[in-house]
Amino acid sequence: MVKVIEVKTKKERKEFVEFPLRLYKGNPYFVPPLYMDEMALFTDKNIYNKTCKSAFFLAVKDGKTVGRIQAIIQYQYNDIHNTKQVRFTRFDSLDDVEIATALFTAVENFAKANGMEEVVGPLGYSDLEREGLLIEGFDYLSTFEEQYNYPYYASLIEANGYQKDVDWVESRLFKSKQQDERLQKFAQRALERYHLHIGGENLGKAKFIKRYAKGIFDCIDECYKDLYGVVPFTPEMMKQMIDQFMLIVNRRYVVAICDENETVVAFGLCLPGIGPAVQKSGGRLTLPCLIRLLRAAKKPKSIDLALVGILPKYRKSGLSAYIMTKLNEMLNEPHVEYCETNLNLETNNNIQTQWKNFDHIQHKRRRAYKKKV
Repeated sequence: MVKVIEVKTKKERKEFVEFPLRLYKGNPYFVPPLYMDEMALFTDKNIYNKTCKSAFFLAVKDGKTVGRIQAIIQYQYNDIHNTKQVRFTRFDSLDDVEIATALFTAVENFAKANGMEEVVGPLGYSDLEREGLLIEGFDYLSTFEEQYNYPYYASLIEANGYQKDVDWVESRLFKSKQQDERLQKFAQRALERYHLHIGGENLGKAKFIKRYAKGIFDCIDECYKDLYGVVPFTPEMMKQMIDQFMLIVNRRYVVAICDENETVVAFGLCLPGIGPAVQKSGGRLTLPCLIRLLRAAKKPKSIDLALVGILPKYRKSGLSAYIMTKLNEMLNEPHVEYCETNLNLETNNNIQTQWKNFDHIQHKRRRAYKKKV
């Protein structure tokens, strides 16, 4: 018989974080999140605890942990969209419907007890957390920003009455066989026509982030506000994201396009692919892991496309051409083998059309589910 307990004690919190590390031990495609970031979920260091309500559950059978799940009420999102939903995330389980049913029943009871009407997920606190269940592409290495899961997860979720809400697709980009000089010229004309310039070209990482971080986050809010599951950034959220990624941000892979008033009107943020660097340590920042991280940040074998945004008034200006040329420059660094796009909504034809400028494959698909309760 499966028993579900709500995580309360320090021991239970540790078990919640470590269960997937055991479940995926030896799996070559699984990339763990940073261990300290996951443990911080339960503390005041997690700024979302101020604006969200969440519960963590463990499934236990014969004295052993066999599954886990987190439920989140994202009040900010619910208020903006006039909805009453609970998000589920961090779902991991053995291949057993009884276990999955016990976990989802706990989430649904949590939803009902708090006056919510539907459960959606996998979705985290915000769009910048891991989201979507992998349903295609199980034989590719996960990026650090996204979650890997076994193929049987979809069957467990669907067996509990959950249905597709949206899908995302992911692509792998390779170096273009030849540079398109017309694209480069078009990009340069776009900058000149709209009196735009590249912000902070000569600034180091720390000074660049200090000067342009708020402008980039403001741009993200405006560009992404209508996308699935997105919530606007608070100053605390911005700081937490910067603190989490500061170590691995490489200045070469960040671009901010600004107007004459230094307002960010478009940006592109890529991150060095650090998946292999954190696999061996289970996400713990040991000294060998830190060394691998720093090496990967300096000379990555792959690049993860984290975020790209262009303010609506400039979307037909040709600025996307400039961002594509910069991405191609990154791909042509001798140590870089490919770029991972991470999640693009399957209905976002504009962004997917951009990948035609590269040799590419669409290799992964992720899904968010929904159920009325």
